[in-house]
Amino acid sequence: MLRKDLTPRYAALAGAIEAKLGRSVERLPTTTGELGYRVAPDDLLGVCRTLRDEPQLKLEMLIDVCGVDYQAYGKDEWQTSSATGTGFSRGTLREAPPVDDMEHAAYVPPARFAAVYHLLSITHNHRLRLKTFCANDERPIVDSVCDVWSSADWFEREAFDLYGILFRGHPDLRRLLTDYGFIGHPFRKDFPLIGNVEMRYDPAKGRVVYEPVSIEPRTLVPKVIRDDARYELDLNLKDPGSA
Repeated sequence: MLRKDLTPRYAALAGAIEAKLGRSVERLPTTTGELGYRVAPDDLLGVCRTLRDEPQLKLEMLIDVCGVDYQAYGKDEWQTSSATGTGFSRGTLREAPPVDDMEHAAYVPPARFAAVYHLLSITHNHRLRLKTFCANDERPIVDSVCDVWSSADWFEREAFDLYGILFRGHPDLRRLLTDYGFIGHPFRKDFPLIGNVEMRYDPAKGRVVYEPVSIEPRTLVPKVIRDDARYELDLNLKDPGSA
């Protein structure tokens, strides 16, 4: 991975953050020149308040909160580095191969789930990304930052709905995007792409009904058939040996 140096302006911001927070934060590597830090879950609220209130930092706006699922991160059944440019050799098998046969990434996440916070300073016009990993993969929990930035309310509800990340102290942690009674969290890597149920309007019952999924899971292999006139002449020529 080719890393990119920070601009002088963001290098100065990084120096101010690290001088104020010390070992509470760990700088993330970047390939784009963007500044980001990893923070331990226990330190999250204290770090967030400092980033918001410190005059040199003044990250007073929370733009977004994103959930991340790192399950099988960097392990892929597709041939991404040694595939040919033609044919279908990049296609995956329906049954996933053993983990040891998959390609691995150099980065190994410390846990499966993470919450990522995107911050903006209106005062100084700089941005920051903050990441914290959930300590428990089976029951991912982090503290809510609603008391620090009120805009976190719906963002955290969205991350809970789609990833199942629980935000401790959230005032109203309900699903936001999925339907009432929805089971599971659709952005998790182990959630089936075809879903668990399908819905349709039943005119006889006069309402929407839920039914088992009627389609079968299958592997989609990229396939392109080009109609190229440049090769029609060669294709239509008879084999000289057949005359």
